This record gives sequence, C-alpha cells and structure tokens, in this order.
Amino acid sequence: MKAVVYQGPYDVTVQEVADPRLEDPTDVLVRITTSAICGSDLHMYEGRTDAQAGIVFGHENMGVIQEVGSAVTTLRQGDRVVLPFNVACGFCTNCRAGKSAFCLTVNPPGAGGAYGYVGMGPYSGGQAEYLRVPFADYNCVPLPPGEEHENDFALLADIFPTGYHSTVLAGVQPGETVAVYGAGPVGLMAAYSALLKGASRVFVVDKVPNRLQLASRIGAEPIDFTQGNPAQQIADAVRDSGTDRGIDAVGYQATAAEGEEQPALVLNQLVDTVRPTGTIGVVGLYLPSDPGAPNENAAKGELLFRVGRYFEKGQKMGTGQADAKQYAHQLRDLITAGRAKPSFVVSQHLPLNSAPDAYSRFDKREEGYSKVLLQPGTSR
Repeated sequence: MKAVVYQGPYDVTVQEVADPRLEDPTDVLVRITTSAICGSDLHMYEGRTDAQAGIVFGHENMGVIQEVGSAVTTLRQGDRVVLPFNVACGFCTNCRAGKSAFCLTVNPPGAGGAYGYVGMGPYSGGQAEYLRVPFADYNCVPLPPGEEHENDFALLADIFPTGYHSTVLAGVQPGETVAVYGAGPVGLMAAYSALLKGASRVFVVDKVPNRLQLASRIGAEPIDFTQGNPAQQIADAVRDSGTDRGIDAVGYQATAAEGEEQPALVLNQLVDTVRPTGTIGVVGLYLPSDPGAPNENAAKGELLFRVGRYFEKGQKMGTGQADAKQYAHQLRDLITAGRAKPSFVVSQHLPLNSAPDAYSRFDKREEGYSKVLLQPGTSR
C-alpha cells in the first residue's frame, strides 16, 4: 500500500510499504478515508524528536472497517469509524479510569501509545491506505454511515478532543475569561471548546494573520504578540488581575516576537496572564529529549520556568496528552446534533501523493494552511 514515510528532517515521501494485517483476534483493519496532518507531526518532520527514518506518519485517522478479528464483538465490516489517536487496551488501571492516553499495556515500560508517533509504541500511522487497529472494540468510535460530517468527524481523532481536554485541564466554567496561547488547529479547538462551555471572553494569542482571523470568526478576541507583550494586552482588555484560565497550545517550540526560540516562553507568559489562584491547562507538546533545542538544558527537557512567580500566585496547572476517547463520543454527538462544527479549521483536502508538499507548506505556516486533510484513494 502507499504511505507517508519519514526519511529525515524536512523529508517525507509517499512510497509502497507492506500492507498491514490482523495480528491479534482483537484487531480490525481499516481502509483510511481521511488522515489529517497534525501540528505535532511537524516536531518529527523538523527533526525535533528522536524519530528515525522509516516511521509511517499519521495519528488522526478515520475510515471504513475492511476486516474484523475473531474476538471483536461490537464492530462489523463496512462500519465507518474514527480512531482517537491514543492506542489503548481498555482494561488497565488507567484505561478504566478514563486515562487512555496513559495506557499501561500497549507500550511498556512507558505509559501511552499512539499511531505513527515516535516513542509511542510499534503502531504504524494512518497517512496510508490501510491501518491496523488493535483492541478495536475500545479504540474505534463508531460513526453514522455515509459521508455527512466527514470533515467534522475527522477532527475527533485528535484536535477537537485535545482542544476540549485543555479546557478540562484548565477547569473552564461558564462565564469565565480564558487566554489561549497558540492559534494552530489545537489552539483554535481550545478556544472553540471554551466558547462551547460558555466562557464569557476568550483571547487567542498568535502572530499568523489568517489564524487570528479564524479565531475572530468564532467569537474569540485575537491578540497579535508581535504588537506588544500579550499578557499586558490581555490585562488591558479584561481590566482585572488576569484571566480566570489559561491554555498552552504551543509547547516547547515557542518563539518570541523577534523570532528567537524560547522553550518556556508560553508557560511563563501564562503565569503572567492568569489571575492569582487561576488554572493553566497545557496540551502543547513538551518532550524529555529535543535534538534541535536552543540550549543544553532544553535538549534534556529542562526549561527555565518561573516557578517562584507561579507559586507566589497560587496557580494550578494540568498537563498531558488528551484522553481523546474520553470525549470523542460526546463530541461526535454534538456534531451529529448540529451543536458543534469544528471543521471551520479545515483548509485543504488533498490526495495522499500531495503529502510532501503539504507538509512543507504547513510547516512554513503558509497563508491558508490551517488544517490539511489527506484522503487516500482520491486524485483531486
């Protein structure tokens, strides 16, 4: 089958790889209809992880079941499903608690697995024509038949649940003010989720004009950090001691207005932005190893976080990958009911063969490249 394969920094190719097969009775094989390029894929694409050549990318996947293992009980051939990016067993201590991002079974001795991502187990990615799904009864989220809501449902694999998860980590409540740093797809989903939950004002911090325009379109208030200290801009707007909640949707490759990379920049800006005793939710990626870090400490995941100021303000922080399956069914039903339409972030539908060019353009934050969907089997 054809798949998107990592060759090295800034180099992915579409090539023939071995077809996946059922390996366990609890597996299914899925014919991929849509697989999105994620901002976290860019960390690997840029050589900013320990990823080795040969990885098939793609953790945001949906499609149609083609083959069903003998022990699968709730799924049938022909079922349309979306696959939250956490590969999980469904029966370990963490899975039973709804913490599928930290499954203790699928990637020992670590906690947590994912499709097509470095360090997340031996699971191939879905930027390909077919995908093996282990523990399928747990890992597949059933969808209505047909093609309605295709773009919306595709976002249930990662960015919509991750954006929603950030509001849970931050404890967003109706009527509160929220600052979201980062207007990439996850940041926009965080802002959208905060608004769905009834936040009174949501500020979105970035510098890319078309992303800030998307934030404005959904009712958030854009803050261009090249126009001055974003924490001060938000303080001037709320005329208070800070926002109630803050969300980091940027992670360790944060850059200052002048272009200098400062890995702890957003964390420190959020400490300044959020009021005393407020809460910060962190879904932007932070890693224990960064081959391209700007300094020796950051290369080991050791950042200059202003913990004294954080302590002084009595703030709280929640971190970690989203337990996407914990939210995917609810968010699916919001989409089906017409109460949520996250596909406003989708900018391109491209055939799989366009992946190398799409990665390059998305990585450069080119105008109009906000969320790219790859669709195997199409030529348009």
